[in-house]
Amino acid sequence: MKTEIKIKPFWYSDIWLWPKLITIITTLDKEGVVNAGPYSHIMQYDVMTKNPRMIVGFRQDSHTFVNICDTGEFVVNCPSASHLDDMMETAKFYPEGVNELEFTNFTSIPSKKVKPPSLKECPQIAECTVDEIIKLEKSTGIVIGTIEAIVVDEKLVEMGREERIRTMDLPIGMGDEARQIYYHTTGGDLTQHNLGQPKNAMQGADAVTSMDWDKKAMTMLMNVPPPLRKMVIENTEEFTQENNANVVTAELFTELAKSVGMDPEVMERFRSGG
Repeated sequence: MKTEIKIKPFWYSDIWLWPKLITIITTLDKEGVVNAGPYSHIMQYDVMTKNPRMIVGFRQDSHTFVNICDTGEFVVNCPSASHLDDMMETAKFYPEGVNELEFTNFTSIPSKKVKPPSLKECPQIAECTVDEIIKLEKSTGIVIGTIEAIVVDEKLVEMGREERIRTMDLPIGMGDEARQIYYHTTGGDLTQHNLGQPKNAMQGADAVTSMDWDKKAMTMLMNVPPPLRKMVIENTEEFTQENNANVVTAELFTELAKSVGMDPEVMERFRSGG
């Protein structure tokens, strides 16, 4: 049995569990004093290389948000799990004008494209300028930032994705209801799942069927090389109609494939690129 839960304050963490990548955002206030705070409401906004952007959410009265509004720049630093205690230190509500980094083991280093500093101990960093600021009424402040530079530890550059994931050891976290205890996990117990799709699978995403296909027939269709799926769909559905059927079945699919010489051995050669 399932039941509906009332949407109430802090629904996004108390009701809906939403693990979040931990980042430390560094900014400068109007006097040039550094501020650092942990933020997890962050995601990519525009993934295209010509205008890479990310979106970040803040409390509108947070020092970080005020600084971004005043200066138009910020740096997103991603700490490893070995610096969780330092990250938690930046989460404390220090008075305005206090540099939280002075109470941590983080080392400030000059950024390459913006004025706020970066953190040496963070393996990946995004230097950003403001593209747009949205102030939701009585709610969150949203910043859409243009990524001016992505800076990483040199050893990460030539690594494959799995090796980078394990090496960076980036934590994700969730807080408890009292906002006092925080739970963190990392990629230490990384599991792998094979998608089982060829590299050019995207080419089959715009293939559209106009008839019902039974489960076995659809499974067989997914084994057709992606660039050929449109043609196969059209030919198979035409063949199905010629046989006075309303549903594409595995039997009809197989019969048509055999008639044009597309036996399993040939199909496998297409799939493997051979």
